[in-house]
Amino acid sequence: INENDTVATQEIRYGDNDRLGARVAEMTSSDVLVLLSDVDGLYDGDPNRNPAARLIPEVRELTPEIEALAGTSATEFGSGGMITKLMAARICMNAGCATVIASGKRLYPVQAIEDGVDCTWFLPGRTPRQARKQWIAGTLVPRGSVTVDEGAERALRAGSSLLPVGIIEVSGEFQSGDAVTIRNRAGRDLARGLAAHSSDEARRICGRRSEELAALLGYSGRDEFIHRDNLALLDA
Repeated sequence: INENDTVATQEIRYGDNDRLGARVAEMTSSDVLVLLSDVDGLYDGDPNRNPAARLIPEVRELTPEIEALAGTSATEFGSGGMITKLMAARICMNAGCATVIASGKRLYPVQAIEDGVDCTWFLPGRTPRQARKQWIAGTLVPRGSVTVDEGAERALRAGSSLLPVGIIEVSGEFQSGDAVTIRNRAGRDLARGLAAHSSDEARRICGRRSEELAALLGYSGRDEFIHRDNLALLDA
């Protein structure tokens, strides 16, 4: 990922390739972001000034002490230096994505990382899937809600997707891709998820089986109203 590879104006510049790459990794639910530099990774001192500086092979939490090791100087290549690499690592760790900082000076650097060359790994405490579900449950603002029957409630708790046949009521106005709250008959919030259909479409297909949807909507779309990958239980 290189911001300089595209035509950019001052208004749309991101600022550095490290965080740009991290945002792409975040949006694509990547497992690993590789940041190549002119150094082997994060050191506990400046290796150019202190020959005794030691490479830190693994970081599981970005504490103020770790951040202080980045200093303020830019590396030989790129605009960000180690500070923006740690910023990128934080973005990825919050998204459940690992980050590795390694030297790009050696031949076949990615293969070298796989072979166990000296580098610094930033390891998240959760997977991209777990991070996505936490984002859905705790960050997004629901635009509406759907009420489901007992069968759908049991299916959701068992890890299934929400099908239109299990929906008995649609509230609010929302578009496809918006967050919605899923409630049971008693009005208890069960889950949140990303709707595959708008509220208008949801009202047309609620209580209907999957084989009926194309005729009701006028096109062949998804069978699920909310796919299980886009759904997070609130009391799990």
